[in-house]
Amino acid sequence: MGNDLVQRAQDWLIEDPDPQTREELRGLLDAVAAGDGPARADLADRFSGTLQFGTAGLRGELGAGPNRMNRAVVVRAAAGLAGWLRAQGRGDGLVVVGYDARHMSEEFARDTAAVVTGAGLRAALLPRPLPTPVLAFAVRHLGAAAGVMVTASHNPPRDNGYKVYLGDGAQIVPPADSGIAERIAAVGPLAEVPRPASGWQVLDDGIVDAYLERVAGVVADGSPRELSVVYTPLHGVGREVLERAFARAGFPAPAVVAEQADPDPDFPTVAFPNPEEPGAMDLAFAHARAAGPDIVIANDPDADRCAVAVPDARAGGGWRMLRGDEVGALIAAHLVAGGASGTLATTIVSSSLLSRIARAAGLGYAETLTGFKWISRAGGLRYGYEEALGYCVDPEGVRDKDGISAALVVAELAAALKADGRTLTDLLDRIAVEHGLHATDQLSVRVEDLSVIAGAMARLREHPPTELAGLPVSSAEDLSAGTADLPPTDGLRYRLSGGPASGVEAARVVVRPSGTEPKLKCYLEAVVPVASADALDDARRRAGEVLAGLKRDLAAAAGLPGS
Repeated sequence: MGNDLVQRAQDWLIEDPDPQTREELRGLLDAVAAGDGPARADLADRFSGTLQFGTAGLRGELGAGPNRMNRAVVVRAAAGLAGWLRAQGRGDGLVVVGYDARHMSEEFARDTAAVVTGAGLRAALLPRPLPTPVLAFAVRHLGAAAGVMVTASHNPPRDNGYKVYLGDGAQIVPPADSGIAERIAAVGPLAEVPRPASGWQVLDDGIVDAYLERVAGVVADGSPRELSVVYTPLHGVGREVLERAFARAGFPAPAVVAEQADPDPDFPTVAFPNPEEPGAMDLAFAHARAAGPDIVIANDPDADRCAVAVPDARAGGGWRMLRGDEVGALIAAHLVAGGASGTLATTIVSSSLLSRIARAAGLGYAETLTGFKWISRAGGLRYGYEEALGYCVDPEGVRDKDGISAALVVAELAAALKADGRTLTDLLDRIAVEHGLHATDQLSVRVEDLSVIAGAMARLREHPPTELAGLPVSSAEDLSAGTADLPPTDGLRYRLSGGPASGVEAARVVVRPSGTEPKLKCYLEAVVPVASADALDDARRRAGEVLAGLKRDLAAAAGLPGS
């Protein structure tokens, strides 16, 4: 077994087109030969399998080997994609390739353009590191057969990824993902994959202008624009495009957090470059305390997500980040008030509040599996969101989550409320009184050992809870079998009954392994009726008790660390 591992690594070394990863792998092989145990474990992990298409295509840690993100893996992925497109009759089609500012992103993008060109298709490379929604827009705008975005979104600095879009501008779904994977597996020696040094098009700034023209149209002519914003791109690629979008739409320029303004693949000021992670918004809140803006807006590093924070005297530091479900409801309410028609869509792990907003407005509603590859395919989609800060406010322009256009819609709503003497918090209160308080929280466990996740899922399947937070479990669904409305997925869903005695109308729990990170995620919701605005504080207190109880009891039932 040991000799086989070393032989596979040596075979990989011969094919690897990147001098940097070749040197890295040689060093690892030398350490293994010297009897270094940790080096052997590292080598075994790198060759334990191959990266597979998940929720967002390929994603993983940079480094040598088939279980890492590197140029060899990318060349095979691009060759597999090109082969699949040719098999679909799109052998003369255009593939648009975008990339962010992470380590190796530009190299991976250029390798993709070269492979696509060598396979006889046409390739167009975005002009520079740009947000993911610009790539998603370009696929539809240019009538492309497919698109590739090189990004790991909000993952740690050591990661990168490879997100694939089909010609409709939406991310891949079955059976395309397995079809591409089969083509990747069938790619022969890398030396036989043509990679010309030129032949693809590098797009100019016209594609960004076209995106900005489309994005500026998500806000109404003549609506209020007076609003002060503190903004952070979290060391990502969002700043330039967001600033230009604000200017084109007529909003004042946001005050940018200087320490996080420019792209930096090492993300030096944050532990994780994700607005949802503890500490990620600390610098933005410090700037907000000094500047006193109306709201704070953040994008994740590839700017497909949008975070919003509001002043809150009860919060530590005076600012509170809104949950994705809160922003999702605010945008929905704003679009409905503006006369939106069509379907409102969200996922099984997001709040059920959107269904009530849709029903009250007489609009269609759809609930999908997690991820915008599913949301974007809801029939008649007008607006879709997921709790992880992703919002699609213009599906005909960008059939994916878009943190730039979402920021504009939030700014429009906040400015309109400000002109009326109200705030986003006031609107959330009104929504709670009208539809009930839908309080959400998450139990998220990051692991080093993936067997912890598998063990927790197995334990819940073998011994499903009958009661959580003092509420009886009225239904327990194993989503791995699929439902009438959903394809199979590795997840569990529990619905809990409330009643007048409990002060809770209903509750819900969804448990699933993350598709992009080594995490087990548990999504919690408690719905508490609200008789009037005066009853909101009591409703929040009761909802908080239920959510805390759900966390406690679920962790114990799953046997999670610390429970």
